[in-house]
Amino acid sequence: MAQQLLSRRQLLSLLGASAGGLLVQQLLSGCAVDPVTGRQEFIIMSRADEIALDRQQSPYQFSADYGPVRDRRLNSYINRVGLELAAHSHRPDMPFSFRAVNAAYINAYAFPGGSIAATRGILVELNNEAELAALLGHEIGHVCARHTAEQSTKGMLASLLLAGAAIATNAAGYGDAAGLVQDLGGLGAGALLARYSRDNEREADALGMEYMVRTGYTPRGMVELMEVLLRSGRDQPGAIELMFATHPMSEERFRTAEQRARGKYAPMLSRPDHRQRYMDNTAALRRIKPAIIAMQNAQKRFAKKDFRRGEELLSTALRIAPNDYAALVMMAKCQYAMKRPQAAERYALRATRIYPQEAQAHLVAGAIGIENRHYGRALQQLEDYDRILPGNPEITFLKGRALEGMHRRDQAARAYADFLRKVNRGPMAEYAYNRLRTWGYVP
Repeated sequence: MAQQLLSRRQLLSLLGASAGGLLVQQLLSGCAVDPVTGRQEFIIMSRADEIALDRQQSPYQFSADYGPVRDRRLNSYINRVGLELAAHSHRPDMPFSFRAVNAAYINAYAFPGGSIAATRGILVELNNEAELAALLGHEIGHVCARHTAEQSTKGMLASLLLAGAAIATNAAGYGDAAGLVQDLGGLGAGALLARYSRDNEREADALGMEYMVRTGYTPRGMVELMEVLLRSGRDQPGAIELMFATHPMSEERFRTAEQRARGKYAPMLSRPDHRQRYMDNTAALRRIKPAIIAMQNAQKRFAKKDFRRGEELLSTALRIAPNDYAALVMMAKCQYAMKRPQAAERYALRATRIYPQEAQAHLVAGAIGIENRHYGRALQQLEDYDRILPGNPEITFLKGRALEGMHRRDQAARAYADFLRKVNRGPMAEYAYNRLRTWGYVP
């Protein structure tokens, strides 16, 4: 008889567990002071909670966006600009950090502890450092006004109402090989991002302009940023869809920014925008702008299930930038969607060799490797993912699948049992439970 890994009582507890208990305790923690207004607000998270949530979740979002760019000069530059702005904000003590991520869609976002990212898609649209300062200042404004914490609080309240739902982290937008392509349209990557209200956006605009002016920039940077976003919304609606979903945009925001610049901050309009400094630091990125636009257009085609045209666009991107990590991972998913798993695995493995420190390609290669019955190689890729981005229960499940394929039943059973301790609903949980029951590890 196989060793019993889970008792019947444990199994029933797992399969019927509610996520509500922890949430109820957190709901009792009361109010917090808004650092900007000084008013009491009903926000579950303390400063320590904000930082802890950020550190837990932001790495998954960055990986979903194909990781930070490998251009150290660009990332150092963006971080330097961001930190100078943060030093003039309402929460200079927060552990702010800034980076560019490889995603092609147009967006920037902040986590509650101060981890902030801007995509390559938006960076190639900006024209000077003042616009970059406006973008980063706006995101700092969300952190300072605790908008992200407020959105997380609302999300936790919603989770309380839906207690008992699956609690697995949906890292990088998919759970197994069959779901690898669900984020190809570009929106799946935003699953962890806050959706701000128009009032949130107005407050972040005002704070962003305040911080950039305090730091020495012309307030025209915020006005020009609004112009860039509105123009991109007209010219590239698919590329900016996620930004407009998370950051509601309107002509009214643009007019308000213009009035504020010409009114309250009129004496500062002659300040520099540092255009040349921005151009110098983004030169390498701007050289591959046609590849980034091709990736944006490919995402539009994928959203319409037009994978053949998407493949053509990604081929164009890879001719311009042959070693572009994001394009390679997207092509791997595209090939998988076109029922070419062997080609898909080759693209994914190539991506892992180009950027071995980034997790997503390892997951893609591992999941597709299982389908191709390359179980040993798949297991190695999954272990690499777990080393880079530990704690994702879906990786534990996929390791179980690989070990099962290698006929290492005891190790597969332990992986499935570990998975069930964290995830109690959904097709993966059912598969893991049925395997344990069939093999005699549970009653």
